Amino acid sequence: MIDIKEKKNCCGCGGCMNVCPKHCINMKADNEGFLYPEINRDACVNCGLCEKVCPIINCKPDVPFKQTAYLVQSKDEVVRRESTSGGAFTIIAEYIIEQGGVVFGVAYDDKFRVHHMYVEEKNELWRFRNSKYVQSDTEATFSQAEKFLKAGRLVCYSGTPCQIEGLKRFLRREYDNLITVDIVCHAVPSPLVWDKYIEMQQERFGTDISNIMFRDKHYGYKYSTMTVKDKDGKEVYTYGIDTDPMLRAFFSNICDRSSCYDCQFKKRYRVSDFTLWDCYEVDKFDKSLDDDKGTTRVLVHSNKGREIIRDIESDITLTEVSPDELTAQVKEMFYSVSSNEKRQQFFGDVNTLASKELFEKWFPETTKVRMERAARIFCNKTGIYSTAKKVAKKVIGKR
Repeated sequence: MIDIKEKKNCCGCGGCMNVCPKHCINMKADNEGFLYPEINRDACVNCGLCEKVCPIINCKPDVPFKQTAYLVQSKDEVVRRESTSGGAFTIIAEYIIEQGGVVFGVAYDDKFRVHHMYVEEKNELWRFRNSKYVQSDTEATFSQAEKFLKAGRLVCYSGTPCQIEGLKRFLRREYDNLITVDIVCHAVPSPLVWDKYIEMQQERFGTDISNIMFRDKHYGYKYSTMTVKDKDGKEVYTYGIDTDPMLRAFFSNICDRSSCYDCQFKKRYRVSDFTLWDCYEVDKFDKSLDDDKGTTRVLVHSNKGREIIRDIESDITLTEVSPDELTAQVKEMFYSVSSNEKRQQFFGDVNTLASKELFEKWFPETTKVRMERAARIFCNKTGIYSTAKKVAKKVIGKR
């Protein structure tokens, strides 16, 4: 049976739970809010399937093969506005549904907890748009996807690289009717910390919050914000990475899963059909695309993926680029995040402090923070944000 001796050796994909023929594995949250397999040893028959499907035990090596690369922008301005970057995933997902398929992605439940689910109608795809910087609970979606595949349905499954490798290991065979999409991942923060953040926002605005958007384009694509909307759809909170405590926690690497600090899935050649991620500096490739509304980098790993790109070409602005250029200096693709030295202390407070007290202690809104936010907004409104950001990166890099 699978035995997690070090937490860094489990990414929480849920493959082991889904594959167990005796249903004796459950995913349980630890004191940091991350899911790990809990095994009923009395029911276990030692079949070994859980070890065979574990993506970390059986991680695929980074072996080069043919890839194609694109910059993509949806021609549907509503989709592009609501998406994290250029809306590429929605267009791929719409194509799958038009072919009678089913799409799996990450969505909120009614309490803003993050789960995988599937939809079969295009008007439900809005649930998957915009980033959720929290580890998603895949629940039984691996098994659900397998049932659809065996029934002959076209299936698109999206997730983090570890979740996609987990799904592929769970299936234990290739399916021509499966399309997989992985998102280049910085790291996955704790669902428990996210619960604390939701609690704090509900204390501030009440329980009539209708949406929380991690990457809203309130000020444009390049300076996206955490935005909270009330029941009428009105924006009641718009703070960026300089001020919002959840975004600050995320980018400080203080609340990530242990496996993220030694991620086995940071590589270029992946098992998915598509890898998607941001393209902030699109002007390096094509200045005509630099409208601050969002662009998706799309790295295609398979013939199935290339066929879909051809079929959706009329719905997107498509620019082919070199795969080497597209992936050059993309740190999140190749390198794990560094662990914050105060991580253990932070999680100690997560389990003892009230939500507002926790975030005010660790990420207070000081005068310096407010000044940085004002400077970012000023630079964005005056059109010099991108230039200022590039200069700042150069200065920091020289230190």
